[in-house]
Amino acid sequence: MIVVRELSGDNWAEWRELRLAALREAPEAFSSKLADWQGESDAEPNWRARLRTVSFNVLADLDGVPAGMVSGHLAEGGDKAELLSMWVSPTARGQGVGDALVQTVVRWSEGRGAEELALRVAAGNEHAMALYERHGFVERPLSGPSECGHEMVREARRA
Repeated sequence: MIVVRELSGDNWAEWRELRLAALREAPEAFSSKLADWQGESDAEPNWRARLRTVSFNVLADLDGVPAGMVSGHLAEGGDKAELLSMWVSPTARGQGVGDALVQTVVRWSEGRGAEELALRVAAGNEHAMALYERHGFVERPLSGPSECGHEMVREARRA
């Protein structure tokens, strides 16, 4: 069973555990590096601040075990949102955790009135591209050369 739950600053230790695991397992997938969150940076106030400054942070439990995370952030005008920091534990991949996380951020962004939800995918991450395409994201050409991979966008569906 998959349970997705929103996190607050009080959940910083759970967020920290998954974030560090993600940065160790898939360093190429994130703009942050493991070293950015180690040493003096690996402190409770920094983890709480990260959960406070990004609009929406969720964790997915698979059969009671934390198995994935994702964040969403609204642009200042509120018309655009970004899906960030998506990661699913290797042991939970292929079991619907990624789908549940993406659906949660899509609903959150549309509920906040965002007209589009954008994200970036590391070059070579075809499994992630397929996941996002299943949820209505399409690739948007990046302006100029980019080493960061692909940008994808999903327009809000309005009734």
